[in-house]
Amino acid sequence: MAVEKALLLIADIGGYTRFMKEHRFSLAHAQDTVAQLLEALIDAAGRLKLAKLEGDAAFFYAVGEDFQALAPQIADIRRAFLARRQQLLVDRACQCEGCLNVGELKLKFVTHAGEIAFQKVKRHTELAGLDVILVHRMLKNDVPLSEYVLMTDAVLGKLEPRLHPLARALEHEFEGIGRTATHYIALDELAAAQPEALAPSLPRKLWKKLSLELRTLPYVLGLKEPCKDFRNVEIVDGPAR
Repeated sequence: MAVEKALLLIADIGGYTRFMKEHRFSLAHAQDTVAQLLEALIDAAGRLKLAKLEGDAAFFYAVGEDFQALAPQIADIRRAFLARRQQLLVDRACQCEGCLNVGELKLKFVTHAGEIAFQKVKRHTELAGLDVILVHRMLKNDVPLSEYVLMTDAVLGKLEPRLHPLARALEHEFEGIGRTATHYIALDELAAAQPEALAPSLPRKLWKKLSLELRTLPYVLGLKEPCKDFRNVEIVDGPAR
């Protein structure tokens, strides 16, 4: 099993937790919204490779120990997220909770650097190792912000010196890992640029609405379960059918 030094980054979309106790129709549209946002994140990831999609999160990695480009890449990913979220708000002509609350969706990042092993299972290659476990444990944290980058010492030490004053120290006790020194930076401080506003268009709205209904039909009909693997969606009492 090959072992490599690598940067690990998880981009996590949240914001649906508070209200996703609605019927299957709303959950189906939430499923599609997050899928479109994840596509935007992947397209903007640059040299970062997608390890796997994990419900409402994307797990990226980059082999090597050069992290100088990490901050610009995170900024690019966030701009892509904001642009796609704005496009969804402008184009959608639906009044369900899954669509009305698109503007509430937030993006956070956790990142760590260490050793990874490439483990092949049939035709799929998975990343394995203690450092992979740690970066996933970091998703459950005590950062007092909704949008941030949380990193370990291994990452902060290799970022550009100008970013160090922005980082705030926060020690965590991660399950199975123990006490770990971490640091967080508010996303607004790292990537403040906002996308240009889009003009509404009725023909585009109608086309987007039709496309949305066709894509989400299997979830509405119960052929697929919407939001099944989403870690940030708490479905209370289950979706009505």
